[in-house]
Amino acid sequence: MLKDVTIVAELASSEVIRIDKYLNDCFPNTTRSFLADAFENKKILVNGRPVKKSEKLSSGAMILIKELAEQSDRFVVPVDGALDIIYESSALIACNKPAGMDCHPISVGETGTLANALVARCPELAKVGDDPLMAGLLHRIDAGTSGLVVAAKDSATYDEIRKLFAERKVKKIYHAWVHGRVEAAGGVSGNMAHHNSFRGRMRCVNGPQPKGERLMWAETFYKPLEYRANETLLEITIYTGVTHQIRCQLASIGHPIVGDTLYGSTCTLRTKNIDGVTVEYFLLQSKAMYLPDQKPIVLSAPLEFKQGNRV
Repeated sequence: MLKDVTIVAELASSEVIRIDKYLNDCFPNTTRSFLADAFENKKILVNGRPVKKSEKLSSGAMILIKELAEQSDRFVVPVDGALDIIYESSALIACNKPAGMDCHPISVGETGTLANALVARCPELAKVGDDPLMAGLLHRIDAGTSGLVVAAKDSATYDEIRKLFAERKVKKIYHAWVHGRVEAAGGVSGNMAHHNSFRGRMRCVNGPQPKGERLMWAETFYKPLEYRANETLLEITIYTGVTHQIRCQLASIGHPIVGDTLYGSTCTLRTKNIDGVTVEYFLLQSKAMYLPDQKPIVLSAPLEFKQGNRV
């Protein structure tokens, strides 16, 4: 952690550079994300005043860094825990995450996540990936979602597969019980954005792009597998990976996932996490991942629903 550090900008007389780029070059152990947080929280001053990260810097400017995180400040605490490992090689490890568990901590010292147990088993994961708190995880699923989560054990594998994700070449399969009867296969596609009124919720965006809003394209394909009462078990295929993509897009066509009260489910499902704390979950399971030119990693365990925990 950098605290109360003062530097004087040294630039060529004609050189103009953004301050975040300059500081990233000066302090390679920090990240763009850490810098963005520091600017947002007014922890970086130029000539005595807070500035935005896009501020253009001139030679001789006095920069005061009141507080700036570095990579070494972020790490996952290894904690031995039961792992349901469904695949492991020298390059990858895949686990069946239970519903009610977070994939990784959001702050240093947090425990009870899948990443804590993974790092205890495979210490090399602590040095893989863009964010040390992710511990090599190639993707994330929500705490309320159960099922397949895959991590890379080395940086080369991580970079290669993350590139495939970015190119939408990784096929991911999910199972979900949804409200209502879905009679035929179909799909939902369109832009998504963070909800304007509900923190932590996404929304589907129709029509022209609102000014200044960041839109994310998502496509969700589904087909019915089974029915019970007024609910349908769907097999879902996605190549994009927008936050809450499946949950939000299925709700947008009138079929929210059972237990997902954030997106309109009419019931609540509860279970106990590894710490014995009662938590809510929903009936969505990460089922399989297909990487190009490799055998798919498939979770054989069925989507779990415990009778008696439905409210």
